[in-house]
Amino acid sequence: MCGIVGVLGDHEVAPILVEALRRLEYRGYDSAGIATVNNGQLDRRRAVGKLVNLSDLLVHDPLPGKSGIGHTRWATHGAPTTGNAHPHRAGRVAVVHNGIIENYKELRAELAGHGIRPETETDTETVALLCQHHLDQGKTPVDAAVATIDALKGAFALVFLFDGEADLLIAARKGSPLAIGHGDGEMYVGSDAIALAPLTNRITYLEEGDRAVVTRAGAEIRDQAGKLANREIREIRLESARIDKGGYKHFMAKEIAEQPGVLSNALRAYLNRDTIALPVEGLDFNKIDRLVMVACGTAFYACLTAKYWFEKLAGLPVEVDIASEFRYREPPIPSGTVALFVSQSGETADTLAALRYCRDKADRIISVVNVPESSIARESDIALPIHAGVEVGVASTKAFTCQLNVLLLLALKAAHARGRMDDAALAGMLDDLRGMPGLFNAALDRDGVIAQAAQKIAEARDVLFLGRGLMYPLALEGALKLKEISYIHAEAYASGELKHGPIALIDKSVPVIVMAPRDSLFEKTVSNMQEVMARGGKVCLITDAAGAQEAGGDVWQVIRMPEVSETLAPLLYALPAQLLAYHAAIAKGTDVDQPRNLAKSVTVE
Repeated sequence: MCGIVGVLGDHEVAPILVEALRRLEYRGYDSAGIATVNNGQLDRRRAVGKLVNLSDLLVHDPLPGKSGIGHTRWATHGAPTTGNAHPHRAGRVAVVHNGIIENYKELRAELAGHGIRPETETDTETVALLCQHHLDQGKTPVDAAVATIDALKGAFALVFLFDGEADLLIAARKGSPLAIGHGDGEMYVGSDAIALAPLTNRITYLEEGDRAVVTRAGAEIRDQAGKLANREIREIRLESARIDKGGYKHFMAKEIAEQPGVLSNALRAYLNRDTIALPVEGLDFNKIDRLVMVACGTAFYACLTAKYWFEKLAGLPVEVDIASEFRYREPPIPSGTVALFVSQSGETADTLAALRYCRDKADRIISVVNVPESSIARESDIALPIHAGVEVGVASTKAFTCQLNVLLLLALKAAHARGRMDDAALAGMLDDLRGMPGLFNAALDRDGVIAQAAQKIAEARDVLFLGRGLMYPLALEGALKLKEISYIHAEAYASGELKHGPIALIDKSVPVIVMAPRDSLFEKTVSNMQEVMARGGKVCLITDAAGAQEAGGDVWQVIRMPEVSETLAPLLYALPAQLLAYHAAIAKGTDVDQPRNLAKSVTVE
């Protein structure tokens, strides 16, 4: 949720910290702050709101020093106030933190017994207070930090900075990602490689339970047992971590427009003529009795879509679950079960916990991720990158379509391996899939029509989405997008469920967005539309030319999409759902890329 950065440099560190935080602001934007050590003195600056407020503060009240830490916050414990902003300081120590300290109340009670009381509402301040207490007992900064870390329960990434220690950072990772960057006489720490990309391309990812003593000479990493750990230094491709809007007003607009390109890249990575080159060696689809798919948010809807593909094309039974429910339900995992986890960041806390629950139970663990170096990818037997590139907008767009693409390829491979699809049928499907980037470009040409419809939808307080079959998960995704960035209340239903309750909501003030290409279920969907219109409801139909003609002229709004096969329709129909939400948010004047109360990477429960 929160973004962390630390720098031991040769130059003034404040502008470096702020620039690194700018690259991490998608992780949290309730408040931001930095702390530095200058001439042996620890000091800090903090500001509520977006990072620009901290930048303005630093213009009027500079913070010198060549060693420092920074943080951009998504609030968990305590409201977004200057007092609750990071870095937190207690005496000689300053701390930045991503995650949740579950036992902070117990630690506070223990500290209260020593006459030490907090000044803020946050769990993080407790970390700083405890560390300072250990310093008061005569411990060195390293020993004090280690003793503090050992006392913590929960999920966290932590970086400590000490008064009088201009060549020392102490970093720890448990449940939340943290990486160390290696420079030439400089060292860096960051929540992910994106923050460090302009500074270095040499990255070490901390493993679960690691803690590191970082100086300008390098990093000494020890595992949770205190043993020296030889973690690999990897070279990252800097272009893969590039962040800019490329001339677009918003990252979301740019990422929507990038979908034809990233889909082409993913297809090139995984298609070899008429075969699917997914790295699934050793996975025998004929020995799989059941596939369990687990994810959160948009990734969960990608799994719901894939359920149709795996069951219809491959004849493989699929169970789909929300990660936060799955892990606490403790479901039985019989032999013959493969568990598949989908996460854009590869660090989603609930999804990672669900994966660990399945680790010793499922026959194999597969992950579909956008970050190959992420925790979920590293802890899987098979990791399938989606090749979407960096996604900054909080509302997922290109990552969703790339997740769908990889899941479809996996379903097609399973169908072929299980004898449910012959070579000719597979080749034909892959030919259609290769044509998808062109259809995406054609769909992007409908942007003006979609924007006009969105202007009218933006006037509503409530919106319903309907879909059947493969379009039902897309309706769920469309409703989520609209909620996320326009703050319009939206719900989605399977079209056949309309008369089992939701039809009571229909009146002339509630737009009903129907996602319905002219497929095998279209006639039934038209019947549901008639039920809506008979009650004064306004239908916005997203369909193809044949569907528009059959639906008739009484539909309130029609958005015509290019014709696409029924199997591939979910990929293409994600685009109008995204654009409707985008343009509705523009019409309402909301913050498209950084909607209220949301953060991109959910690394806490």
